[in-house]
Amino acid sequence: MTLSKMLLSAAGLALSAGLAQAESHMSETADKRIALSNNYAGNSWRQAMLQTWQEIGAQAVADGIVAAADAYTTSENQPTEQAAQIQNLILQGYDAIVLNAASPTALNGAVKEACDAGVIVVSFDGIVTEPCAWRIAVDFAAMGREEVDYLASRLPDGGNLLEIRGLAGVFVDDEISKGIHEGVEVHDQFKIVGSVHGDWAQDVSQKAVAGILPSLPDVVGVVTQGGDGYGAAQAFKAAGRDTPLIVLGNRQDELQWWADQRDATGYETLSLSIAPGVASLALWVAQQILAGEEVPKDLTVPFLKITQDNLDDALATTPEGSVANVTYSLEDAQQVISDAK
Repeated sequence: MTLSKMLLSAAGLALSAGLAQAESHMSETADKRIALSNNYAGNSWRQAMLQTWQEIGAQAVADGIVAAADAYTTSENQPTEQAAQIQNLILQGYDAIVLNAASPTALNGAVKEACDAGVIVVSFDGIVTEPCAWRIAVDFAAMGREEVDYLASRLPDGGNLLEIRGLAGVFVDDEISKGIHEGVEVHDQFKIVGSVHGDWAQDVSQKAVAGILPSLPDVVGVVTQGGDGYGAAQAFKAAGRDTPLIVLGNRQDELQWWADQRDATGYETLSLSIAPGVASLALWVAQQILAGEEVPKDLTVPFLKITQDNLDDALATTPEGSVANVTYSLEDAQQVISDAK
């Protein structure tokens, strides 16, 4: 056999071995059932998250990688209700629970019950602190700090800010708000003169901002958490006030409003949020754990950032009523796991 044929043969054997190993990892989970426990579905981000889970989960089932990838959402954003849901999923015999948690701590008891029953628990977005669970999140505090850093680059003289928060009591809301306030401490030319909860929904945000605006002095910037920028803009417009620099959160209505303002007046801002497709990453991470892979307990993914330069591309690929998104593949999950080791 010539050297070239020997090399080709060795390469072929290596490729076959790699494919066989990959197929083995998939076949190891062919009978495994994974459930999504979600605490809230009242905005476009959560709807996009659920849609991504359903699409990727259905394909994983069709491909024989897992036996089930079912989604469950509680009717109220209450930790007690979600804890009961987790206990029910344990009784139903799921092998893994992927969890977007209503609280970082209030679900720890139910999560520990799942772990003790041999169920893998992977939390994402709204993560839990129970040590037996895995966590997938962006650095939400860094996201809040970046908002203020951006405002400082655009408005070096500073001024008054309005803060629109998310769902009260949820880890994500607390962390982004913490980062925003840390940013204001660094850039002390800014002052937060008002704060409202918009529940990450534009209609709720619009009402909340409209309610507080009459009591506020001039505002130069609005720091947000996602889903609230368009509602804030509408409230300022209805009140007859100048539109401040509003940091947006990747929702299609926000991006369309931004593009319209840019075309009309040259308006420029920044939009950033965690991609709802992180649910697909969590599904694949759960599958890899079930397949016996060694996975670090804490995994970090970057937030999805949209600037003036890529606004049109992002808007073109974001369906009306939805949110800019990234879907993760099994290979993406393996890379995230590798990077964390």
